[in-house]
Amino acid sequence: MTQQQQREHFKAPHRVLSLRPGLPLLFVSLPSASFVDRGIMKVSKHVQVKGKSQKWKDVRSKRCRPSIKTSDLDSSPVMVSVIKEQLVSAKKKPSVKRLKNKAKTVSDHKIKPSEPGVQKSNPQTNGSSMFPLENEGEDLQDLKEYSQMIHRNGLPTTVETWDVKFGRLEGEALHHSAQRGDRHNHAVLVMQQDQTLCFRGKCFLTCLYGRVEVMGFTIEEGQKSYPLYSPASHCPLTVRALETSHFHRNDRTEVSQILQKYLPPASRKKLLKKVTPASSVILLEPMETPLTRFLSSFTHLSELFSPPASELLSAVLDTPLNGLGVIPLTSTIKGLKMSRSYRDALNTAVSACRGDMDGCAVILVCGTKNVGKSTFIRVLINTLLNHTSSVDYLEADLGQTEFTPAGCLSLLTVKEPVLGPPFTHQNTPEHMIYYGDLSCEADLDRYLESLKSLWRRRPKSREAPFIINTMGWVKGFGLQLLVDLIRFLPVSHVIQLSHGGTNQCPPLTPEFLRTAHGCQTHPPAQTAMDEFTESHGPPKNYAHLAVQADFQGVACQGTARHQRSNEQRELSLLAYLSQLQSSEPGPVRPLHSLTPYQVPHTAVVLGLIHSELAPSHMFYGVNASLVGLCCLTEKVTSKGGPVLLPQAPVCPCVGFGVLRGVDMARGLYFVLSPVDPSVLRKVNCLLLGAVSLPSCILTTQADSDVETPYITTDYSFDLTGAGKLRVFKGLMRPSHGGTQ
Repeated sequence: MTQQQQREHFKAPHRVLSLRPGLPLLFVSLPSASFVDRGIMKVSKHVQVKGKSQKWKDVRSKRCRPSIKTSDLDSSPVMVSVIKEQLVSAKKKPSVKRLKNKAKTVSDHKIKPSEPGVQKSNPQTNGSSMFPLENEGEDLQDLKEYSQMIHRNGLPTTVETWDVKFGRLEGEALHHSAQRGDRHNHAVLVMQQDQTLCFRGKCFLTCLYGRVEVMGFTIEEGQKSYPLYSPASHCPLTVRALETSHFHRNDRTEVSQILQKYLPPASRKKLLKKVTPASSVILLEPMETPLTRFLSSFTHLSELFSPPASELLSAVLDTPLNGLGVIPLTSTIKGLKMSRSYRDALNTAVSACRGDMDGCAVILVCGTKNVGKSTFIRVLINTLLNHTSSVDYLEADLGQTEFTPAGCLSLLTVKEPVLGPPFTHQNTPEHMIYYGDLSCEADLDRYLESLKSLWRRRPKSREAPFIINTMGWVKGFGLQLLVDLIRFLPVSHVIQLSHGGTNQCPPLTPEFLRTAHGCQTHPPAQTAMDEFTESHGPPKNYAHLAVQADFQGVACQGTARHQRSNEQRELSLLAYLSQLQSSEPGPVRPLHSLTPYQVPHTAVVLGLIHSELAPSHMFYGVNASLVGLCCLTEKVTSKGGPVLLPQAPVCPCVGFGVLRGVDMARGLYFVLSPVDPSVLRKVNCLLLGAVSLPSCILTTQADSDVETPYITTDYSFDLTGAGKLRVFKGLMRPSHGGTQ
């Protein structure tokens, strides 16, 4: 392609032609546009002092009633008698009741031990469902061990003890610990060690004093603000105050100076009474981004960050935090539940990544559907970011991707904590391949070759921890794919999540792999490093860690609103398309009002990768569809007409676009995409897969002054085959019932 052709490859039109099957052509007038770069308790210490306290003497003198003089009152008989009684009582000695025995200190009292074998039960939940807790002492000990794991630095020990309140911030404690700023819409919250705040909503969190933890990530004073997302589609977030090392600091003086910037004097005075050396102080601010504005423009997503119906009775609606978009939850909602095996696996993985093994740790996380793999990976990434600057991540799950829209295999470096579900942190990977389907069972070889291609592109000099996310398909060919991945990649740890007493998948131990058959490998097999380096050494051993998921609803897909897997995929795609909106505050613009790029038919190859379609119907299929923007190594040649791809390629993908119109007369495609124009010039292939646009994009676009394109009401669904083919998934397969 010449330089002149590259310059004309993507440029903005003055008018856009949209084509839909069986309907007249629709013209939408658009302004001319040029390339614009888009940026992508009680806690006080008791000190014994000899003599009387001057502070107590001053307070006592103010609280005692002053002497009454006759000149101050009327000389009536009643007032004279009152004066005489007051003078007589002042001369009498105070009557004090003496203790017969010497008072005992607190340490002298013996606490009655609990009866052996009796466990104290507490409500424990994941989301809104109740669970019985283990022994309270063991649970608290596990929490302390987990706290030590996520701390960035070790803390000095001290012989002083502090009476701190452990538990949820709610009720009166929450009202007394939070204050709202008058001039700015923010709130300051004082938390004691091990206190938690579980909430629904979204906000920016800044740690002003001390340290707190959210999903394994430690946020300390002096760090930047972090966005927190706690929508109804996932388990609510929990902020927990950690142990601090402020015993040598004048805590109230320092906090008072910090709060001067955020609170008026009266509010500061109230909060300072709660500040102790074990306190942490956080700032919560409202969050409004192009993502949140775009999602809230759709009616069915307007309550996405509000508590679901099952949590309404647990929501606290009269706190200083509510006006910020934060709705605290009572202790009946416990948030994320971590079992002992969950914490042990995190501890082992973090220790390995911190230098307990030679080379970088390559951790593969696997398990059946709905056992918490994605949540475990988020906590693992966040915990690792407490100790390292970045974590490498390989996405091998097509249906539930973490950083991209569904249907992609990607390799990227994570440098920021993930403090929300996937749709809140959509990123552009360093390397991505558009597979174009939610399952790989139709083409297993292309799936494995795509993952091999991504692995070869990894930075070989960097020794950052490496995490691999896998699909929930663990039976039949799915199990064989897992066997191949462990053999192809130099895995050091396999973390396998399961539930209940039945085995949904055989334990993927090194012993099992010595006799297991894969799709492309068979025993005895070599590892991936052997394959890539053409070495013939023995297979490398790895550590196998079993995690038992025991939260309520494990292995069952959520049935509440926004919790189904297809809804979460739509949220991720909507989040990606929200990048088309302006970063400046303002109304949301519908997609059909944005100016697209125009692409000549002869400059790109058009491919359909999930099904077969007659070439004459290809343009009807791609119109108003999501396409992958890919880069083929081969040069595109055309004899004047559109170029169609004969088969699905394994090639890099730089992003996605909406092919919103086809101009057959001028030979142009019209594409909307948030990808930077400098990257778009490298695109020479448009791939159409099974991932479709959410219906709300076409039916409920906001603030539209013109006729909505692509939509018609002149259509009869009474005709056989006129509606969408829907598959009923209510029947349980024998393999899912544990009969195999």
